[in-house]
Amino acid sequence: MTEGRMRKGSEGYQGGERPTGGGPRPDRFHRGHQENLFKVLILGDFEVGKSSLVDRYVHGNFRSQYKATHGVDFALKVLQWSNSETVRLQLWDIAGQERFTSMTRLYYREAAACVIMFDVTNRASFLSSQKWKEDLDSKTTLPNGAPVPCILLANKCDLSPWAMTKDEVDLFSRENLFIGWTETSVKENKNINESMRVLVAKMMDSGEGVAALPGNGDYINLQDVATPGYGCC
Repeated sequence: MTEGRMRKGSEGYQGGERPTGGGPRPDRFHRGHQENLFKVLILGDFEVGKSSLVDRYVHGNFRSQYKATHGVDFALKVLQWSNSETVRLQLWDIAGQERFTSMTRLYYREAAACVIMFDVTNRASFLSSQKWKEDLDSKTTLPNGAPVPCILLANKCDLSPWAMTKDEVDLFSRENLFIGWTETSVKENKNINESMRVLVAKMMDSGEGVAALPGNGDYINLQDVATPGYGCC
């Protein structure tokens, strides 16, 4: 199955594959090659860049204007994680408007990881990240009862000034139990693939480089974190 957008909908697994909740658990084996399927949520307020993140990550595209997501959009990203492992990410781009939050329990079900984004020039979107994290933690967990691992992305870092200090983001990330945070620019393609590799490595929870991964909410210096994934199929 090629990577790309999947059908839009309000429930079910419309890409034809059921995601792995937590991990790592193989979706299938084929002649010694293991494939893992993970459901990853993309959360944050309206206009923080969620849809553009998915478009950039999956297709390598960026557009200055995107239509608002209604309910949820889906996309599939395939990564060749190692010579013997493929990772298939089912990305759920959740609408940021308040009127869709009543559906989030359904959308969150069986998530293996989460991206929460805010706009560095919009303080309200930063403060809303706590609401999104609390909503997620209150409605779903991994099969072992642990919180779904979340990375916090400070998006639009190509713009200035920031509406919050980096010390504030550091403290916020630690207090709200993110695995860590880093700045991104979807427009300039800064730290998109790198931050997603950190999240995938956290889900896989095995392999070379994982010992160096963050987990205490601190800033993630992506230059210092080695992860085993090396490309897409």
